[in-house]
Amino acid sequence: MDEISTIGFQIISLAKDKPEGINNDDLAESLQTVPPEKRVQALNKLLLDGVLEILKKGNTLIYRMKDPGKKSSAPKDIDNEERVIYNIVEEGGNKGIWIRDIRVKSNLVMTQLNKVLKQLENKKLIKAVKSVNASKKKVYMLYNLEPDRSITGGAWYQDQDFEAEFVDVLNQQCLRFLRMKRDSARASGEGPLAVQKLSECTVADVHRFISDLGISKISLDEDDLETILKTVVYDGKAERIAQINGGFLYRAIETPIAAPGLVQMPCGICPVIKNCADCGEITPKLCTYISEWLD
Repeated sequence: MDEISTIGFQIISLAKDKPEGINNDDLAESLQTVPPEKRVQALNKLLLDGVLEILKKGNTLIYRMKDPGKKSSAPKDIDNEERVIYNIVEEGGNKGIWIRDIRVKSNLVMTQLNKVLKQLENKKLIKAVKSVNASKKKVYMLYNLEPDRSITGGAWYQDQDFEAEFVDVLNQQCLRFLRMKRDSARASGEGPLAVQKLSECTVADVHRFISDLGISKISLDEDDLETILKTVVYDGKAERIAQINGGFLYRAIETPIAAPGLVQMPCGICPVIKNCADCGEITPKLCTYISEWLD
């Protein structure tokens, strides 16, 4: 066994005795006979091998044993500060992490943090993504991740702008399909219960219809179409029928009386109401649809 590996085992033993982590002072005190340059070489090898992970507490670097079940994808050719930031960003997953949270966890000053983030962006290891919930703020995530819908707004947003016309067109076409199913069922000459059954359709049925129409330039999945179908239900033009298997069927219904005001208000049919908040891009105060409805 070479000298660096021997020193490495000594560092591992020390780190195991202190699960909260060890710093350079702990290493210097415990490995007094080891030259500093050899100690650094052994530390770097353990970091590159993924045995230790590096954190920052205040202005002090902390080394601790890495959880075997938690594997980092950090490249081996980045420096310690870049590795700290990379690991923090990696923990954010596809929902990303705000720069403020990165600063708190890394304890780096803003100028140094911006420099490290820029370096990682230039190396195409991380990327900054604008959130629909706060257009002036960015979240950071690993470069190869697809942002979560809560960040991009899903199919209903294009460059952080809500596609109201697109949603309206889909709403109309989904309702048209439900009515076509209802009319076809009525023309079958079957009894009332059979007609009702024939009028019902699954989200998959609607998804095929919309896909065949080719009205969307982007790929829509069944969850997207179910969101639109819910707006048709909120309009009072369809009903949603729960199934034993946990799924739902949809059926067009007649609307002999006007829908109540609460259903007519934009909030009742808004497919992005979950993104509406007191601050950010989507708020009741900035909503033109509520203003028009109130007028």
